[in-house]
Amino acid sequence: MREEILEFPGSVDGPWSRYVHKPNTRGIGTARYPRLVPCDEDAAKELKKRTLTNLDNQRPTWLELAHRRLDEAVFAAYGWEPGISDEKLLGKLLELNLARAGALRE
Repeated sequence: MREEILEFPGSVDGPWSRYVHKPNTRGIGTARYPRLVPCDEDAAKELKKRTLTNLDNQRPTWLELAHRRLDEAVFAAYGWEPGISDEKLLGKLLELNLARAGALRE
């Protein structure tokens, strides 16, 4: 792999703000975004395999642990017991959704 720099107009208020260099008084400058590009055919084939779907399907240990920590944090934030069944979880989310929808109508 090799790094390539893409340059395009960008705003300090936009999604590319951290890549914007030398903005003018209106906040518009040149975004310099680094990206990895394959250096040969073998690297291109390997890069094509790096998709979010493949990553999720492979479930590396670090990703599994991150999902578990996120689930635990959400359960704790809502005061739910960790590890509740999907059916109970969906029921609780539906209750919250209906309560929120009712509050918006009032």
